[in-house]
Amino acid sequence: MEEQVCQEEQQEARREMGEFGTSVIRTERGTIHTLTIIGQVEGHQLLPPTVKTTKYEHILPLLAMVEESDDVDGLLILLNTVGGDIEAGLCIAEMIAGMSKPTVSLVLGGGHSIGVPLAVAARTSFIAPSAAMTIHPVRLSGTVIGVSQMFDYFQRTQDRILQFIIDHSHIDRETLLKLMLETGELTGDIGSVIYGKEAVKAGLIDHVGGLREALECLHEQIDKGKQDKEA
Repeated sequence: MEEQVCQEEQQEARREMGEFGTSVIRTERGTIHTLTIIGQVEGHQLLPPTVKTTKYEHILPLLAMVEESDDVDGLLILLNTVGGDIEAGLCIAEMIAGMSKPTVSLVLGGGHSIGVPLAVAARTSFIAPSAAMTIHPVRLSGTVIGVSQMFDYFQRTQDRILQFIIDHSHIDRETLLKLMLETGELTGDIGSVIYGKEAVKAGLIDHVGGLREALECLHEQIDKGKQDKEA
C-alpha cells in the first residue's frame, strides 16, 4: 500500500514538472516548492504552440496553494524569460511580492522586459554571472491610436512597472530611467542590457550567485521563520 502511494506521488510530481514546470524538494531542512518562469509570459491571448510559454492561469492558483500549504516552507523561482504580457507579468509579480512564505528568485539565462519585475518580486533575488536582463520602455502590439489618451495610457503603464521595480529592489528611479532610455545600445531600439554583476551594482538584484547560493539563502529564511515562531 505504501509503495503504491509512493508511486502515485512520483507520477504526480512528474506530471507537475511536465505541465507546470514545478517540483517539490523535501529535505531535513524543509520543503521547497520550485517554480520556473520560462519563455514568454502568456496573457489573455494564446501564443502559438511552437512558443515556450508561462501561463498565468497556471501560476496564480499554484502560488495561492504554496502560500496556504502547511507542507511547503519556501518558494524558489527560477527565471529564464524573454518577457511577455505586461498585465500577466505584473499580476504574477504582485502575487509573489504579497506572499508571507520565504521567497528567493534566481535569474538564469535571462530575465528580460517584464521578467525584471518578476525577478525583484521575491524577498531576495540572485542572478547568475552570465545571465542578462533587458530594461526598455513599454511596447504595445496591435492598433495604436495617435491621441493624447493613448499616450497617457502608455505613461501610466510604464509608471506601474517602474514603481513596482523601485519598491521591490534597491535601484533608484534616476538610474532605472537612465537604463530604460539608453540609446545606441540596442539595435533599432532604446534600452539597456545588463549582466550579473552590473545588475547587482545598479541595485536591481541583491546578489550574484547560482543555485547553491539561492537555496542556502532560502533555507536561512526558512530557519529564521521557524525560530521566530518558537520565540
